[in-house]
Amino acid sequence: MRVRLVRSTLLALAALGMLGGCSESFLQPAGPVSSAERVLFLDALVIMLAIVVPVILATLAVAWWFRASNSRARYRPDWTYSGRIELVTWSIPAFVIFFLGGLAWISAHELDPARPLASRRPPLELEVVSLDWKWLFVYPQQHIATVNRLVVPVGVPLRFHVTSATVWNVLWIPRLGSMLYCMYGMLGTLYLQADAPGIYLGESAMISGNGFASMHFDTDAVTSAQFAAWVRSVRAAGPVLDEAAYRSLLKPSSSVPPYSYRSVAPTLFRDIVMQKLPPGSGAPADSE
Repeated sequence: MRVRLVRSTLLALAALGMLGGCSESFLQPAGPVSSAERVLFLDALVIMLAIVVPVILATLAVAWWFRASNSRARYRPDWTYSGRIELVTWSIPAFVIFFLGGLAWISAHELDPARPLASRRPPLELEVVSLDWKWLFVYPQQHIATVNRLVVPVGVPLRFHVTSATVWNVLWIPRLGSMLYCMYGMLGTLYLQADAPGIYLGESAMISGNGFASMHFDTDAVTSAQFAAWVRSVRAAGPVLDEAAYRSLLKPSSSVPPYSYRSVAPTLFRDIVMQKLPPGSGAPADSE
């Protein structure tokens, strides 16, 4: 029995150690959205611990006091009710639910994915398409596009317009904040921002088939000067993303190395959302 207890404890500590080593987490925020989410998580944790810790302590205290060897403990087999105990045992959970509900209500509005971020700088527009099994990023203002790589300037709000050309999927950059679900024929909006230079993992948070495990990308947060230089370098080389190139992208593929398009057809993203272009092989059959 003791061996099992020691083994279980060691496994739990090992699991906690692995979680502590995870760097791509909203607990290590790199933007205003993820920072607000961390505060929300910690506030909710403290509120819940306000009932969990006293209950654990009370359980241990009752078990210790009413142990068989304690002659001072009163044995009352006919006891059935105490209004004071009922008041305490029900009021504390009620207050916890009240505070958690209020916290969730306020945060649900403040952290609405489609709510613009407060900033003096205009947002960078980004059009995102989930494919099998890769991500397409279109920069409509710069007239370029990338596959499996996202480059953004630091300190600039990012306005993502997200859709899927195939099955239901989820766009998520953990250290920047909220995730967003996307479906074929539907358009969602997500605001994020990177406050510090770095490379942040972006990924699919929805199991979507054989290539799901490799459906991730790097988000390079760079200075404005570096972003402008990167845009110029992309415009100088690479293929054009037109309808023919997009139809080629629709073919399922995984572990696709990042690459870019020097130019994009002006109405490509709108045509994808409006279903004027064919869907991927995983899209619902009645969507064609």
